[in-house]
Amino acid sequence: MDIFLHLQSALGLAVFVAIAWALSENRNAFPWQTVIVGIGLQIVLAALLLGVPVVRAALLSLNVAVDAIQAATAKGTSFVFGFVGGGKAPFAVTDAGSMTTLAFTLLPIVLVMSALSALLWHWRILPVVVKVFALALERSMKIGGALGVGCASNIFLGMIEAPLLIRPYLEKLTRSEMFTLFACGLANVAGTVLVLYATILEPVLPGALGHIIVASLLSLPASILLSKVMIPGDETTPTEAGTARLYRSTMDAIAKGAEDGMQMYLNIIAMLVVMISLVALANIMLGNFVIADAPLSFERIVGWIFAPIVWLIGVPAGEAATAGSLMGTKTILNEFIAYLNLAALPGDALSARSKLLMVYALCGFANLGSVGMMIAGVSALAPSRRDEIVELSLKSIIPGTLSTCMTAAVVGLLPL
Repeated sequence: MDIFLHLQSALGLAVFVAIAWALSENRNAFPWQTVIVGIGLQIVLAALLLGVPVVRAALLSLNVAVDAIQAATAKGTSFVFGFVGGGKAPFAVTDAGSMTTLAFTLLPIVLVMSALSALLWHWRILPVVVKVFALALERSMKIGGALGVGCASNIFLGMIEAPLLIRPYLEKLTRSEMFTLFACGLANVAGTVLVLYATILEPVLPGALGHIIVASLLSLPASILLSKVMIPGDETTPTEAGTARLYRSTMDAIAKGAEDGMQMYLNIIAMLVVMISLVALANIMLGNFVIADAPLSFERIVGWIFAPIVWLIGVPAGEAATAGSLMGTKTILNEFIAYLNLAALPGDALSARSKLLMVYALCGFANLGSVGMMIAGVSALAPSRRDEIVELSLKSIIPGTLSTCMTAAVVGLLPL
């Protein structure tokens, strides 16, 4: 059975590339070298990061950082919000679980991580790491310097902040490079939410932070190869970008980081209230229809639609509808709600292997809301290319989604 599941994942890799080729603007210009190198790079990185016991143990131990940031954030939230933020309650608590509020205990991690990321950027720590990854991508995937910096920075920054680093070159990027930049942005999650997602997933996946970091690394070559299959292009735009200072001082970095974090914090809260309410409203209406002795629901519908996709990742057929529901929620709503749903599943809903694969498959910003944010943000940076940005942003949701699926399929090949 395990061998069959590995074969499913191998088939998935081929099918995901085939889907990108079927949607290509020039099917005759299939980038064989980019595809072979990209898949090979994914497999080698996955085998090294997850297959070598010492490296795997080191990655999984990163959740010590999650515990530290959680504890530090709790100090701030309890001081500002009191008992609703994790402080001591002024009354007897009979149900400790009901005292945990998403808005005042978990989500403030975004504020802390945003300020911390800005600080690390100002202190020139993250720029050095970005340059290393950019150089590796340029050498291995044969892409230009501007694109290399833009793609590599997506590991730590958001899909809007990353293009900001190469703002002087956005007008010069080729159509193929612009598309790849967007695909990379949607195939990753920002560093500001890594700890938040790890906190949510830790109860169901020990060492979640390490897995999310690995997912971001593996999705980079996947997004590049898939985007190059869909819009081929050999021209490259060189640059020395990535060294620009985004902040004037340490305090400026903290202040702007906190401000950016607050915007994200409020956006997440508003999005959760609206999206969950709309899904609940849809389920109330759909509940009037009964199929297979069960009321129809949004989760069941997207589960059926995305079941073949998650089956190709390596999820057993019996679990495909449940996993497909998570994948559909991530694509139509967002990955945050999908991760919340994954963490809330009954213990026997998915096997340990399927949960692991879904953590990787869901680790990306490829959803309709993110596309809207990308269009607004990048259009402001390169207004003369707005029409092309709108077109490519909408199209990039395809390689963005397939990239995380490829990453999950690569993990599915490993004997984990």
